[in-house]
Amino acid sequence: MHPRFAAIQSRLEPHADKLWWLHSLYSLLLGVAMMWLGRVRFDYVRLVVIHIAFIWATSLLLPVILRHPCLAGPWGHRLRLMVNWFNRNFYQQILFFILPLYWASMTPGSGNIIFVAALAASAVLSTLDVVYDRELSVRWYYLSAFFAFNLFASINVLLPISWKIGNTTALTVSALLAGAGYATFVLRLSGLARRQRWILAALGTLLLVGLLELGRPLVPPAPLRLQQAVFSLGFRPNTLRSVGPVTELPADYTGRLYALTAVVAPLGLEEKVSHRWYVDGAAMFASRNYAIAGGRKDGYRLWTSVALKRLPPAAEVRVDVVTQGGQLIGRASIRSRPAAP
Repeated sequence: MHPRFAAIQSRLEPHADKLWWLHSLYSLLLGVAMMWLGRVRFDYVRLVVIHIAFIWATSLLLPVILRHPCLAGPWGHRLRLMVNWFNRNFYQQILFFILPLYWASMTPGSGNIIFVAALAASAVLSTLDVVYDRELSVRWYYLSAFFAFNLFASINVLLPISWKIGNTTALTVSALLAGAGYATFVLRLSGLARRQRWILAALGTLLLVGLLELGRPLVPPAPLRLQQAVFSLGFRPNTLRSVGPVTELPADYTGRLYALTAVVAPLGLEEKVSHRWYVDGAAMFASRNYAIAGGRKDGYRLWTSVALKRLPPAAEVRVDVVTQGGQLIGRASIRSRPAAP
């Protein structure tokens, strides 16, 4: 190394951690910019394929390359840091970009806020250079789970937007790919005996795919979102117009209540959705699944109704808009008046 560069390096070495933490702050600010881009140009999500492919390939090939005698000593360490730097940046771009897409499809107060919180935590973790380099990237079990989760989150939103694959199918495909990603990391990076690697890869993949399938209600159906919901005491099916919209019901109400919802989806995307009615949390009625098509500016309108009999005072009537696969698109509720004093 040139003496001048060596002198600069020796001066910066004691402050290396501080500089990396400053770089993490800079990366976090860039992540905010990526979130803005994800809101205004979500079609760029197709670039996720390139980022994921690079991370997948370099993560699996790096241990093999580092075994070469020419990379013994500091050069191998530098190569690992460089690959980590690229992978971190690609993770940051992917995760901060897709975060607002999931946020827009999240239903406040529902279980799918857990998935969005996990995705946000993963995005922030990708900006922490010191943690990623010294903890996550050198422990295969952390790295395998981290990659599998982010692979699932990325492909699950990529397929509906870029390839117009319905959310129900997209989630299954994404879960299988996440399982494959986890298995390849375990087989290549774990360093366990051959038999142990295959057993752990098989069991881990089955567990991961099973959890993702069973956890469908926790995953927001991005890019689907509920734009509007209206309750009314009457409805005109020929014009899809509510008659007598209401924001509150009389106590002891008896009669039919209608719900009209508008679901927004990208042009070309098709999905089947249904209405599920509840009164004070108890299931009342579940409609059949209706096919909806994306591309409508005001959303695809779906209406159903339920017959109520002597609705208790201060009762809550709720409608959940759900995909065929059980993912919650959104919900709306209306209450009856409390009992007179």
